[in-house]
Amino acid sequence: MEIIQKNLSTASYQTKAMLTGYLQTPVPKSPVQQFRPLIFVPGGSMTHIPVEQTEKTALSFSARGFQVFVLRYTFTSEHQPVYPNPLIDLALAVALLRKQAAAWHLKADQLTIMGFSAGGHVTALYNDYWHTKWLRRLSGVASDQLRPNAVILGYPVIDLNLGFPKDATTRAKWADDPARYNAAAHVNDLNAPTFMWTTFTDQVVPVQNTLSYSQALLAHRIPQELHVFAHGPHGMDIANALVAHHDDVDQPHVAHWVELACEWIDDLFK
Repeated sequence: MEIIQKNLSTASYQTKAMLTGYLQTPVPKSPVQQFRPLIFVPGGSMTHIPVEQTEKTALSFSARGFQVFVLRYTFTSEHQPVYPNPLIDLALAVALLRKQAAAWHLKADQLTIMGFSAGGHVTALYNDYWHTKWLRRLSGVASDQLRPNAVILGYPVIDLNLGFPKDATTRAKWADDPARYNAAAHVNDLNAPTFMWTTFTDQVVPVQNTLSYSQALLAHRIPQELHVFAHGPHGMDIANALVAHHDDVDQPHVAHWVELACEWIDDLFK
């Protein structure tokens, strides 16, 4: 495996955003010579990325046959309000994967973006906005290169007025117009099929966020799969001992979401 890092700045857009790729090399003569690409957009309240958990989640999907890339997007310490910069960062990451598809052994038409918590907000919004003129203009990339083929959301922030961020000061660091960044309000007929999971007892990002996005997808007849697990704290990642930053995270039942998501992708692209 080769680990690569790419800064996502362009001539017209300067950013500290980085894309880290965990690149597998195909086995000679194996029937698998290309891999499904997955861009992982971690959480961290728009202030940081939890590196240790993020690496383990990325490698978990790598072990399941994905070519995994982790997006370190713009933080509130670097730009306020932070939006729309994280969306531009993700657009540039998607475009880079499409450009490097041959060199990185990617199935470019089976590209999944996956976001958790605050990263889930970025990912859900991108699912809404990838085709818009304003994102095309700000990224400098044609819309046909920006399309996600599938989306995975884990305990995502969806509506900035639905329990997280917790206060107006923090919301202002995220967005100058919360309504524009209500991901449920901007779902449309061009959204990609979406897999979502959360827990009923999440005390940080209420379950209503995920349910509101699910309802919006349903209204537009966008294919979706939704799992609300009965128990579990916020920030579970792959929900096993490797990422257990406290005792409640290691939950084998919730950890099933990884296999469920992979089965869903297999079915979507079969």
